[in-house]
Amino acid sequence: MTTPVRGSQKARDTLDYLREKISSSAWAVGDLIPREPELMELIGVGKSTVREAVRSLAAFGMLETVPGVGTFVRSRTPVSTLLTEFLGDHDLEEVLVYRRSLEIEAAQHAAVHRSETQLEALRAAALRDEHAERDEVITCEQSTTPGSFHLLVVEASGSKLLLDLYLGVISVLQRARTQGRVILGTTIETMHLDHGAVLRAIEARDVRNAAHSMALHVDRDLGLRTDMLDFSQHTERAASLIGAGYDPGEVPAPVQNSQAAAELEIDARRG
Repeated sequence: MTTPVRGSQKARDTLDYLREKISSSAWAVGDLIPREPELMELIGVGKSTVREAVRSLAAFGMLETVPGVGTFVRSRTPVSTLLTEFLGDHDLEEVLVYRRSLEIEAAQHAAVHRSETQLEALRAAALRDEHAERDEVITCEQSTTPGSFHLLVVEASGSKLLLDLYLGVISVLQRARTQGRVILGTTIETMHLDHGAVLRAIEARDVRNAAHSMALHVDRDLGLRTDMLDFSQHTERAASLIGAGYDPGEVPAPVQNSQAAAELEIDARRG
């Protein structure tokens, strides 16, 4: 005779099932999870148990239910949700600096750890962006869309923690974008060139160029409206990178063995 499973245990088992699917990326960020009847059959529980588990994960920011559409994965772990709330109390300029650091680190790790499958996905994303309209690629939301270039770079880093931190930062910038406080600080053509430079570095497993190409890109990618109205101006770091030959739109290949490049390499290692 088997011992019946108590309701509370069913709820815990259901929660664990959903959380494992999300944290393992079996259900990726942005994916629509199975509908309620499918979950009931998969897990072997009733409707109220499924709904309780979904509500719990929604409270952590991992799931979001859209009426009439379904339930989407919004975060792989609660980390990004908590980080979003934490960063929301900080100066937006500091959040942009933090985002830059994460993306530079991701590019370096991607150059080392990326798989051939991930490289093919990056190539496809870069090619897609080249044929996209401006309003399809300038929003922060695009940075967390499955298959987008920036998200693929972070995923190719192989670091789940880095991915969680990145999603948390982008959530803050998404909010700022809708408020008009963050804008694109470069042209669509320059953005495509920058993506191409990052892609080539990752493809060649060139850690230094991956870091510098991404550093230049994020320095002139998103910025505060107040200090990015004149798109002809660059930040001090971007100007240094351009001077060292890391601008794909001006110099066909990075300048090698220059004093400026050496200084930038040391700077990148320091984070």
